[in-house]
Amino acid sequence: MRETPGAGRRHGRHETPLSGRVAVVTGAARGVGEALARRLSSAGMLVALVGREEESLRRAAASLPTRSVCIEADVTDSAALDRAARQVSGTLGRASVVVANAGIATGGPFVRTPADLWQRVVDVNLTGSANTARSFLPHLTDTRGYFLQIASTAAFGSAPMMSAYCASKAGAESFALALRGEVESDGIGVGIAYLHWTGTDMVTGISDHPVLQALRRNQPRFAQRVHSPDQVADWLTTGITRRARHIYAPPWLRWCQPLRPAFPTIVTHLARRELRRLSPTELAGDVGVLGVGGRADWDAHRASTRPPPFE
Repeated sequence: MRETPGAGRRHGRHETPLSGRVAVVTGAARGVGEALARRLSSAGMLVALVGREEESLRRAAASLPTRSVCIEADVTDSAALDRAARQVSGTLGRASVVVANAGIATGGPFVRTPADLWQRVVDVNLTGSANTARSFLPHLTDTRGYFLQIASTAAFGSAPMMSAYCASKAGAESFALALRGEVESDGIGVGIAYLHWTGTDMVTGISDHPVLQALRRNQPRFAQRVHSPDQVADWLTTGITRRARHIYAPPWLRWCQPLRPAFPTIVTHLARRELRRLSPTELAGDVGVLGVGGRADWDAHRASTRPPPFE
């Protein structure tokens, strides 16, 4: 854990409903997590950045205008998150906002995806969110705070070649809905954020994944737009300020909710048409972790589970 300098710097900012409160953001080393940490700090929050890439976390934390800490932790490690919760409490105070943002993705046919890689996606995206909630719920109970689950339009209709990611994001949405009913009486708000095409390193290789490319190509032109992490962070911060039950990034996604029963059929039809054009060799070439952050997590996970060399 590292604490950044500049405690209490405000630089003339106007007070906001978030000012002086503590936020925890997982997956904060890059992408939406980093942008959200920066946006919440600009709103006056003290921010704990949690993630796997310590150097990237340190750089992100150093740029924030308010006091912050960066904590290297794997969200699949519940003991590490318990330690993180104690460190946040001792350094910044009890968290009022906790954002379960950490996530990775892998593409490729289910039968060709290594079982441990498939499981890792589910462990990070679903179990990691539950671990985050479990470790920080005592904070949120004390502060009558707000837990935000980052989900995805992948929960609307599962795409072939993305089975682990879609299953985990649908599960994360379901987990957050169940949690909401359990903690509402304690004064804790639970929100779910639905992200569409976002310009993180996870989607930079979309042209290499024909099914995703086809799904995007067949969407209306306005729905094909890729939004920057900064823009998404603005939408998320507005929702956090309002303790919104649902946050849509972009906002027009809210009108898709009533249409969700039709999405699986539409996605299956488009994907089937695309898959028929591809050879088994082309499909096999799509297996792998998407994005720099995902590869960093996978490499760190493999290194931690590799047997020690024989001496």
